[in-house]
Amino acid sequence: MSPNSNPALAVGLLSALLMAIALASNSAMAENPRMYPSAKHPEYPFSEAVAYNEVLYLSGEIGADKSGQLVPGGIGPETKQVMNNIKATLARHQLDMSDIIKCTVFLADIAQWPTFNRVYAGYFNKGKYPARSALAASGLALGAAVEVECLAALN
Repeated sequence: MSPNSNPALAVGLLSALLMAIALASNSAMAENPRMYPSAKHPEYPFSEAVAYNEVLYLSGEIGADKSGQLVPGGIGPETKQVMNNIKATLARHQLDMSDIIKCTVFLADIAQWPTFNRVYAGYFNKGKYPARSALAASGLALGAAVEVECLAALN
């Protein structure tokens, strides 16, 4: 007996097929997030990064050095330190700057945006920049001039 000669059988087979597709989709999407605690700041309640569904979500980075202190000199040196911190975090996850797909930039003073851009652009191949948003913030951790969070594609 073929499904064409029995509408009930055809509906049953179609339902079974749709159920199998739904189950396969749900199991593929049900990947548990992988949390990577902050090695630099284990005392703080955040992860350095979280991997989920082929994306690595990086926590915001400020221009703090290994000692946890902001580098002196303002927006230029802080931006360089931020980007080096991001680069180091990516390297710990076997990624590099070309894997970044989106950045969100928080500036304590939006007038510093051009200075930030000059430093930031040097960390990417010209014309191969991630999507980005930039906004002014009324205050950043440790009195930082800049904070950047990123999303990177896991290949």
